[in-house]
Amino acid sequence: MDWTDEGIVLSARRHGESQAVASLLTRAHGRHAGLVHGGWGRRGRALLQPGNAVQARWRARIPEHLGTFTLEPNRGTAARLFHDPLRLAALASACALADAALSERERHPAVHDALAELLAALERDDAGWPEAYVRWEVRLLADLGFGLDLKTCAATGTESDLTFVSPRTGRAVSEDAAGPWREKLLPLPGFLAGTDGRNPAVARANPRARIKTIEAIAQGLALTAHFLERHVFAPHGQTMPAARRRLAALRLVGD
Repeated sequence: MDWTDEGIVLSARRHGESQAVASLLTRAHGRHAGLVHGGWGRRGRALLQPGNAVQARWRARIPEHLGTFTLEPNRGTAARLFHDPLRLAALASACALADAALSERERHPAVHDALAELLAALERDDAGWPEAYVRWEVRLLADLGFGLDLKTCAATGTESDLTFVSPRTGRAVSEDAAGPWREKLLPLPGFLAGTDGRNPAVARANPRARIKTIEAIAQGLALTAHFLERHVFAPHGQTMPAARRRLAALRLVGD
């Protein structure tokens, strides 16, 4: 067996003296593991930082074997974010989620492309990256078969004033339809409902708008966390990756 594909490093662990077992999200072959000779040396570990884009060649005698990776660097995203702890935390969280949520060797080209887009957003000087991160988790849920319906109200069919999400069905609920159930519903941030037209850079400079932005990002992370835990991790007796829990504890809108 022998194939070549573009991949994003999700994780790596030491194997033996200087080797490493790397987990990549490849575009055509899904989340795939392989042995990297020299992967735990200084140069190897620099290449195997989560978020780095690589060109991977995987070889094995039969498909069931772990196989070996030969990797060439394409883009070193991790090093570019080293100066920004918040963006680096988002990168670590996204890679850990993909590593834990995706079945091994199951193709998810849309998730690969969405993760590549998120990494590019993290590298840009763009204040809107926290919203891009939450949208990535929404896309991950959708690709796994647990998409959220945030376009219309589940009770009335209206497309306006959507402020909540049902924690059971993942469907949006309008302010008027929430009624006595509002305390049991999940808040829907405006940037996911399509009702928030703010420029993130302008909002960051406005103290009141900045507070609302922080609250909206926290609501978005809580929303996606609920459905990730409910549908992806709990059924398999797993918990949310530690990197994702750390991200939720941070205030993702910088000063």
